[in-house]
Amino acid sequence: MGEAIKNRYEFVVLFDVENGNPNGDPDAGNMPRIDPESGLGLVTDVCLKRKIRNYIETVKEDAKGYKIYIKEDIPLNRSDREACEALGIHESEDKKVTEGLKKLKKSDPDVDVKLRNYMCENFYDIRTFGAVMTTFVKAALNCGQVRGPVQIGFARSVDPIVSQEVTITRVAITTEKDAENKNTEMGRKNIVPYGLYRAEGYISANLARKVTGFSEEDLELLWEAIINMFEHDHSAARGNMAVRELIVFKHSKELGDCPAYKLFDAIEIRKKDGVEYPRKYQDYMVQIHEDQVPDSVNVMRMI
Repeated sequence: MGEAIKNRYEFVVLFDVENGNPNGDPDAGNMPRIDPESGLGLVTDVCLKRKIRNYIETVKEDAKGYKIYIKEDIPLNRSDREACEALGIHESEDKKVTEGLKKLKKSDPDVDVKLRNYMCENFYDIRTFGAVMTTFVKAALNCGQVRGPVQIGFARSVDPIVSQEVTITRVAITTEKDAENKNTEMGRKNIVPYGLYRAEGYISANLARKVTGFSEEDLELLWEAIINMFEHDHSAARGNMAVRELIVFKHSKELGDCPAYKLFDAIEIRKKDGVEYPRKYQDYMVQIHEDQVPDSVNVMRMI
């Protein structure tokens, strides 16, 4: 891996959905997530990071240094076992395995650190987002919590959204018994006719240097993944989703030049005159008030 990044970053992602469900809520019948007080739509940070992980996995295909730790249908301790075996630590079914590992720690007190470094070097998402790793060898070895330099908040829609329930007709009958009595079945799907969402993120050069080694190459791959995170994730349920803007603020130093909120406040998103119910991205205006941004902070529009 290359050298860790030297500059702090903040970024804003604007993405929209048309006739789809960007993030269903399992506690509400998989309806689109909505803030009940404001009516604004929500997309969780976990959902966005899943898209980024999926893109990295698609383009890198488990290349060295770019494996994904949190994967669908892959137990976490399978990856943990790989790290142990790479460092010569083998699991055992012996009841005395814990005692043996205690002796190992005495002979090599840095074994936990070595495991953590291995995981950061080989798994892109640990190097980026961090991870809680407590499953190593029956938890006798503990890499602890790795705090990642990249953090993403919940996305929130710019305007209140309308969750619309659409009734559909299924011609595929579920059981033989039902097929004797009917030719079709009714189904339902929930969609948002249109919504523009805004997510804000933070990148700490300090954590990259001290903890995970997140590099400039990793950063460029992150931008690429954010821009394309919906391009290989299309489905009928999610409708048309696309990243419309990626606005990046690059500080001049590791600890930054100003509070993040001042940079986020410099981005204004508003409906164009005469537009009451936005139905496309072109119904909005996105303006960056650069006079509110310190001269030492570089503003980049990546799309």
